[in-house]
Amino acid sequence: MNERHRHWETLYQNKEFETCSWYQTIPETSLELIAALHLPKEAAILDVGGGESHLTAFLLKEGFSQLSVLDISPTALEKSQKRMGVNAAKVTWIASDVTCFETEKSYDLWHDRAAFHFLKDPKDIAAYLATAGKRVRAGGYAVIGTFSPQGPTRCSGITIQQYSIDALAECFKADFDLIASQENSHQTPFDTEQAFSFCTFQRK
Repeated sequence: MNERHRHWETLYQNKEFETCSWYQTIPETSLELIAALHLPKEAAILDVGGGESHLTAFLLKEGFSQLSVLDISPTALEKSQKRMGVNAAKVTWIASDVTCFETEKSYDLWHDRAAFHFLKDPKDIAAYLATAGKRVRAGGYAVIGTFSPQGPTRCSGITIQQYSIDALAECFKADFDLIASQENSHQTPFDTEQAFSFCTFQRK
């Protein structure tokens, strides 16, 4: 277990999701951006860093049938499975650090709200981008949300990397074209606001 794995396992073992700053009862922005893509219900969707997020449960309700959730914390995934009950069996759960993630599967959508910005080491960032480029099929999509330059510089005790829309586009430009973007604010459970940059990319 490396330091990053240990950090997130400790957090999810000792903290209720509803008290985490990134908690959302309804992941409205992600759902809106995904809806705008008009994906078929059989589209293969991967939620990176999805842990305890409610996104997959909402996508199941909308009829999507090939859903996968990847998170570095097995505890976070176990909590989601318990919350979802029998519906958890309809989802593929992947306990892995995204920088080490290996699969032969191709995805129609790679979704990541607030995972990418935790990567600071250039090697980790390069590994993430290489995996996304390899595993999203040609013509497929990536929806990425990070803290913007107006957002926090730290989260969960970790210094993060802020990204503007232009900076995200620059990061992903080798394999993806930027097709939509927006900046918005997330209201935390503590009644503070976090500024986000969201980008929708299409795989070249």
